[in-house]
Amino acid sequence: MNNLGVAATTRQIIKLAAPISLAILIPQLNFFTNTVFLGKLGERELGVNGITGVFYLILSMIGYGLSSGIQIQMARRAGEGDKKGLAQLLANGAMLSALFSLGLMMVTLWMVPLLFGFSLQDNDNFSLSVNFIYIRVWGLPFLMITQLLSSFFISISRSRMLIYGSVVATFVNIALDYMLIFGKGGMPALGFHGAAVASVIAEVAACLVMVAIFFLRGLHHTYPLFNFRHFDLELSRRSLGVAAPLIVQFMFSIGGWLVFFFFVEHLGGQSLAASQVLRNIFGIVSVGTWALATTCNTMVSNIIGQGRQKDVMAMIKKISKLSFIYSTVICVVMLLFAREFLSVYTADEALIQFSLPSLRVIIVATLVMSLSTVVFNGVVGTGNTLVNLTMEVTCVGLYLVYCYFVILVWKSPLYLCWGSEFVYWFTLLCGSVLYLKSGRWKGKEI
Repeated sequence: MNNLGVAATTRQIIKLAAPISLAILIPQLNFFTNTVFLGKLGERELGVNGITGVFYLILSMIGYGLSSGIQIQMARRAGEGDKKGLAQLLANGAMLSALFSLGLMMVTLWMVPLLFGFSLQDNDNFSLSVNFIYIRVWGLPFLMITQLLSSFFISISRSRMLIYGSVVATFVNIALDYMLIFGKGGMPALGFHGAAVASVIAEVAACLVMVAIFFLRGLHHTYPLFNFRHFDLELSRRSLGVAAPLIVQFMFSIGGWLVFFFFVEHLGGQSLAASQVLRNIFGIVSVGTWALATTCNTMVSNIIGQGRQKDVMAMIKKISKLSFIYSTVICVVMLLFAREFLSVYTADEALIQFSLPSLRVIIVATLVMSLSTVVFNGVVGTGNTLVNLTMEVTCVGLYLVYCYFVILVWKSPLYLCWGSEFVYWFTLLCGSVLYLKSGRWKGKEI
C-alpha cells in the first residue's frame, strides 16, 4: 500500500475520525455559546438566530459541497499515490473556491431581502435577519478556503490538522461574541449583529491558521502548489462535474431545514425559539456521527483508488456500527438529562417545558441518522454524485410534504413537526442501502 493509502481497520477509522470529531465539535461549541448569549437578549433574537443560522448554513454547505467534490478526487489521487495530481487539485481548487465564493456573495446580497420578505410574517424578524446576513456573508470566502484545506488534510490522512484552525476560531468567536453582543472590554454593544461581526472575524482567523499550517509544515514542498499557477478550465470542469450534484444536494438538504424554520415561524415566537435551541442540540449530539460519515466518504474513495472495491461494503458496515454505538450512548445520556440540557440554553421554565417533547423526538431520530448519514456518505465516496442528488431531492421532497401538512395545514404540536426528521433520515437510509447493494457504483471514474 502506498504511503497515502488507508487501511479499513477500526483503529484507522477512529484515528481519522477522532480529530474530525473535535474539529466539528469546536464550531458547535461556537453555536452553543452564540445561542446562549443571544438567548439572554430575548426570545425574538433567539428565534431569528435560528433562521439566519440555517440560511448561512446553506451557504457554508454549498462551499462544503464544492470542497467535498474536490476531496473525493484528492482522496482518489491519494489512494493512487499521485502527489502531483493531488497538488494540482488543491491549487486549482483554491482558485475555484475563491471565484465561487465571490459569486455566491453577490447572489446572496441580492436575494436575501426578496427571500426573507416573502417568507417571514414579522417585520422585526425580517429586518434583524437581513441586516445580520449582510454582515455575515463577508466571511464566506475565508470559510470556503478553510473547507478546501480541511478536505486536503483529510484526504492525506492528517485530519488532526483541522483542530488548530477550529480551536483558534472558537476562542476568537466566543470572546468577540461576549464583547460585541454585550459591549464588554471597551467594544460597542452591537447586540444581535455583534454575533455576525464576531463570526466573520473568527472565520478569517481560522483561514489564516490553516494556510499557515500548510506552509509551516513544509507541505508546499511535498505538494508543490506553485507549479500550478494558472486556472485549469478542464480540471475545474471535472471538479464541478463531481461537486455540482453535491452542491445542489446540500442546498436541498439544508434548504429543506430553512423552509422548516419559515413554517415554524408561523406557529409563533415560542415555537421558533424552541426550534433554535433544538437545532443547536441536534448539532452537538451528532458531532461524532458526522465525523464518521466524513471518514467513510474519504476512506471509500481512497480504497477504491487502491483497487480494493471488494472491501467497500465491509468498511461501510464497520463505520455504521461505530456510529450507532456512539449515538446510542449519547442518546441515553440526553434522555436521562433532557431538562438539564435545555436549562443551559434558557432559564425560561415555560420554554423548557414546551421543548421537552420535541427534544425526545430529536434524540430518537438521531439513532436513525447515525446509520443513514454514514451509509449515504459511503455512496458519496463512490463518486457517483448524480445518484446522491437524486436521493436527496426525493428525500427532501417527502420531508417538505410532511412539513407542509403537519405544520402549515394542521398546525400540529411542535414535537410532531420535528417528526419530519424521521421521514428524511429513514428514506435516505433506504435509498443508500439499495444503491450500494446494487453494485452500480463499481468502476466509476472521477
